[in-house]
Amino acid sequence: PPTVPPPPGPPGRGSLSLHRAYLRSPLGLLRLGQLALGAAFWVTVAAHKYEGAAHFALFAAVLIWLLTLALFGLSLLGRWELVPWLGSRWLLTNLVHDLALGMGLYAAAAGIMGHKAKQRSFCNLPGYSQHCLYSAYLSASICGGITACLYLFSGLYCLLRRCQDQRDIV
Repeated sequence: PPTVPPPPGPPGRGSLSLHRAYLRSPLGLLRLGQLALGAAFWVTVAAHKYEGAAHFALFAAVLIWLLTLALFGLSLLGRWELVPWLGSRWLLTNLVHDLALGMGLYAAAAGIMGHKAKQRSFCNLPGYSQHCLYSAYLSASICGGITACLYLFSGLYCLLRRCQDQRDIV
């Protein structure tokens, strides 16, 4: 009897290599800035005593930071096609992440920390002897505001690419 060849196996994934074009692109550089300033934001908040709405600010910052780290890692390795449903829409995924989640939540977190800094502005006076969280809250607010701007810029970059009918992030 004739032999039937075995069915083909799954396609090989190949070796992992860095997508250097992404790393040098505006989006890759913006992602590095978002990761650095986002980490500065949540480390500053987490390293000091915080209460009330600062819990939400810390949660939002860590959540967006982890999602950004995942997007950066998948994009850097060129493996976004491994993400079901979103991989085929990677530019749109980055756009929604940057404008809706990143910018929105970091702007809210920066506003919360700015409000908390304003509430603690009295302890910035010379001669105040108690522990003062004003500078920590102000630093976190500034880092959060700059990070929100970086998410706005990366979102606009993705939107520009989408309007030019390009489907790739680079």
